[in-house]
Amino acid sequence: YFLVGSNPAETKYRVLKIDRTEPKDLVVIDDKHVYTQQEVRELLGRLDLGNRTKMGQKGSSGLSRAVSAFGIVGFVRFLEGYYIVLITKRRKMADIGGHAVYKIEDTNMIYIPNDSVRVSHPDEARYLRVFQNVDLSSNFYFSYSYDLSHSLQYNLTVLRMPLETLKTETTQTRQESFDIFEDEGLSTQGGSGVFGICSKPYKKYVWNAKLLEAVRTAVHRDWLLYIIHGFCGQSKLLIYGRPIYVTLIARRSSKFAGTRFLKRGANCEGDVANEVETEQILYDASVMSFSAGSYSSYVQVRGSVPLYWSQDISTMMPKPPITLDQADPYAHVAALHFDQMLQRFGSPIIILNLVKEREKRKHERILSEELVAAVTYLNQFLPPEHAIIYIPWDMAKYTKSKLCNVLDRLNVIAESVVKKTGFFVNRPDSYCSILRPDEKWNELGGYVVSTGRLQTGVLRTNCVDCLDRTNTAQFMVGKCALAYQLYSLGLIDKPNLQFDTDAVRLFEELYEDHGDTLSLQYGGSQLVHRVKTYRKIAPWTQHSKDIMQTLSRYYSNAFSDADRQDSINLFLGVFKPAEGKPHLWELPTDFYLHHKNTLGLSQIRQSYTYWWTTGVLKHLPLPFDEVTCAENRRKLTVKKFHKYEEEIDIHNEFFRPYELSSFDETFCLAMTNSTRDFMPKNVGIDPSPFTVRKPDETGKSVLGNKNNREETVLQRKTAASAPPPPSEEAVSSSSEDDSGTDKEDEGAVSQRSTPVKVTDTGDNTKITENVVQSTKDVYGVNLSDIPSEDDLAIYARFVLLGQSQHKQDKGSQQSRSKHPLDKVINLIPISSFSQDNIYEVQPPRADRKSIEIFHAHIQAGRGNMQPLGKDDFLMYREYIRNRYM
Repeated sequence: YFLVGSNPAETKYRVLKIDRTEPKDLVVIDDKHVYTQQEVRELLGRLDLGNRTKMGQKGSSGLSRAVSAFGIVGFVRFLEGYYIVLITKRRKMADIGGHAVYKIEDTNMIYIPNDSVRVSHPDEARYLRVFQNVDLSSNFYFSYSYDLSHSLQYNLTVLRMPLETLKTETTQTRQESFDIFEDEGLSTQGGSGVFGICSKPYKKYVWNAKLLEAVRTAVHRDWLLYIIHGFCGQSKLLIYGRPIYVTLIARRSSKFAGTRFLKRGANCEGDVANEVETEQILYDASVMSFSAGSYSSYVQVRGSVPLYWSQDISTMMPKPPITLDQADPYAHVAALHFDQMLQRFGSPIIILNLVKEREKRKHERILSEELVAAVTYLNQFLPPEHAIIYIPWDMAKYTKSKLCNVLDRLNVIAESVVKKTGFFVNRPDSYCSILRPDEKWNELGGYVVSTGRLQTGVLRTNCVDCLDRTNTAQFMVGKCALAYQLYSLGLIDKPNLQFDTDAVRLFEELYEDHGDTLSLQYGGSQLVHRVKTYRKIAPWTQHSKDIMQTLSRYYSNAFSDADRQDSINLFLGVFKPAEGKPHLWELPTDFYLHHKNTLGLSQIRQSYTYWWTTGVLKHLPLPFDEVTCAENRRKLTVKKFHKYEEEIDIHNEFFRPYELSSFDETFCLAMTNSTRDFMPKNVGIDPSPFTVRKPDETGKSVLGNKNNREETVLQRKTAASAPPPPSEEAVSSSSEDDSGTDKEDEGAVSQRSTPVKVTDTGDNTKITENVVQSTKDVYGVNLSDIPSEDDLAIYARFVLLGQSQHKQDKGSQQSRSKHPLDKVINLIPISSFSQDNIYEVQPPRADRKSIEIFHAHIQAGRGNMQPLGKDDFLMYREYIRNRYM
């Protein structure tokens, strides 16, 4: 087989050769050469010619296209030869700073060895069925140019490494080019070079690491595509026409992975069951560049209680008894788990334990008592300022109480947590927050740097299953963090968000999708208790749905979980089939596969007191993984590029000006929109997504109602002809990313502002009275009043200052720019305040000859031909002579 891979512009190609004559070994040859389109055509032409049965015979082609794919998932072998797993369908799910995140929609497994050398085995087909039981088309995600296994904070912190460090690294590493983050690289001083940085993926969240192991060292890194499993969703929050993208990414751990009752607690290496890292990313979509745009993120974690415990499901009980499998007096497994967390997130680590405290029969409380003992033991040896914080809260007890409001109490916990950990934002505090500081803002924790803020530490939430209660608690913490994120980007005046606003409804829907997806993966059914259940506003029909979900979960746990567990073990390479070994389906348990210490004693013994990795404490509260040190630099690959190389041109990469636009591509990302899906139909007074609405006022309830369908169609028809409201036209000129969906949103907004309803004249007058208000009522100032002379003088002086500032900026910019493309590409700051991210792009200057040619072209289009000169006649005569004589 020959695999031909190309960049999106189809200007650069690489070729892999896979040998089909080996019955059991994998031989992949990569010549590491970059071909042009012409070269690759010639190469394939020669291969086609050389492999025909008879020379000159066109009918029997030597080469035929087997499959077209979007990437390689990996190579896998059972008892016969190797298979290659290819992604044949993908769907764009999100966009992070111009980097697309795709969901795998379909895959294809191709057997590599030729039929002539195939050695068949009777159990091969069964292994193939077990492997394909892992549905790659459900919630597996990848990106060509963004590292999904790391958080946004890590990815952007790596970009801000000191220039001197990078220069020393480039002299040491002589690697080929790659396609990650080069567009956001660091320019060298005085030169036209750009440094591209690529980090190794975080193995814990990569699900195809074992499948790529066979070829990792043999092929160029551009071929390696790392996939994550979990959830990815993106919604658009329109704030008076300004597009803000809210993205939720959940990464499920590939260590100790499995289904609900079969994977509980932790393994001997400190990896816990159902461990999921959830990251909410917020950014202003008007400017998509990582260096110029505004980005913010907040990370939290869920995972099973880090102890040796399990539940016996052979009794067929809905809630099997919890048993502690091993005594762990020195909290060895908890120490390994929290050491991993300190390395990745820094301190403080906050545990929110939601299991029941008071029970008639001791069940969940067993876990609480053991966890308290483990945390108390480990905290003895940590410095007090970096100690693990433990918050126990019996959520089930509070839910049953009629006097207590569960979400109010959760909100208090969320506020204290976010204040301790802080959040990530890549820009310094805005000028307005310096002028009018908020009390809550000043108490915020985290780590403040010159370029913004870093999140230090993380919240780790758990109940028994880490599904229903955990998802609601995470939503409340996420809602609190979202308020701070919006405030840090200068989008709201106070870091508070109320329930029943369009913004929170949009965020709640995103979190419920996230909870349902994770619950299906681990528990076999969707969420049983939702945010509405805990708010006690769920409709009565919800109770019957809850009962159905409970039954579905019970059925899945009892009958289908064992098969799913086998598939996950085979897919992740935990079990490797081999001749002479028992087959996967013959094993009585997979305990020995996940607990390596049962197969042999480890030579390295961990200290009972110094339970953390060397060097971690020195850098706290910062996470060790993000600190600039020799160990972390070894994880990076650095290469120097020319500033105008096609490979690192983010504009070409994102907007694809060389491609013919198609509707499928333009509208491929159909994200939820706060204006279209959540804003009430009759809003005319306040279109802000932060205004509290009545419970029945949502765009969804209107659109979903069958009686209103005809009315909705009418509205859409009028929306097409109605002009968009002024708020939509105020979108920044640089917000061309996702222009297709923006157009949809404009239609949707105008649909809200021009409702069509047949009513009496009396009703019509009432509507106009409500909608049309004077500027005095809305803004508190009558705009028709003429400003005083003093105000006009101050304004004139301000304008003059601004003009002189711009002249100076443009003059200095022009003196610096030598390359003709600099005038187009360089962003020039307009605002006098350095914190603002408002830029302009100067159009390129055309010379007089070009303008004359353009004018002549326009005139020719109108039928006004210019008289031909002597040179034109000579040129035409030369052309005729060469062409026909």
